[in-house]
Amino acid sequence: MDRLIELLPALGQATLETLTYVGLAMLIGGAVGLVMGVLLTTTRAGGLLENKPTYWVLNVLVNFFRPIPFIILVVGLMPLARVITGTGIGDPALIFTLIFAASFGIARLVEQNLLTVPPGQIEAARAMGAGPLRIIATVLIPEGLGPLVLGYTFAFIAVVDMSAMAGAVGAGGLGDFALKYGFRQFNPWVTWSAVLLIIVLVQLAQLVGNLVSRRLLRR
Repeated sequence: MDRLIELLPALGQATLETLTYVGLAMLIGGAVGLVMGVLLTTTRAGGLLENKPTYWVLNVLVNFFRPIPFIILVVGLMPLARVITGTGIGDPALIFTLIFAASFGIARLVEQNLLTVPPGQIEAARAMGAGPLRIIATVLIPEGLGPLVLGYTFAFIAVVDMSAMAGAVGAGGLGDFALKYGFRQFNPWVTWSAVLLIIVLVQLAQLVGNLVSRRLLRR
């Protein structure tokens, strides 16, 4: 317990690092994933922007990268991370890989949630003369917003989980803190303090996501 008190500043720093990793991944990866998800929804057969080659390429890419375990993806993308960020290890490489993984995962979540929008609403907008881009902006995304919030909440929790492997590439965060100061030094107080903080982050994210989604679905 005394050791945990000594490490409180480091624990606070690790928490801030995790929030930074996850925040950047969700901000950039969330935006890229939204664009890819909208394209997957609208370029499929019968979609607003039906384009089979585009849909096929995006679908193959998402299916290829999404199932890869994050620890393998981190190692596999090291050369690409080095080209883009200038280093294959540390915070920049981890953040790049988190964004990469989040983009493909969120793309599929966006597609699945937007497909729940009733086709009748899209057809009604078409009948009123709205173009595809206007329908996407004023009908498709707004009507799918409630499920999308839940999808992004799920993605946030998944990214928190992935960020726990930061130590594999020399980055920090709560996962690295738990391993370095807790598990490797046989100190369960330190290990479980980091684990509990991760659980708190996840629970808060789920609570906020549920509340926002519920309000959107009731409007």
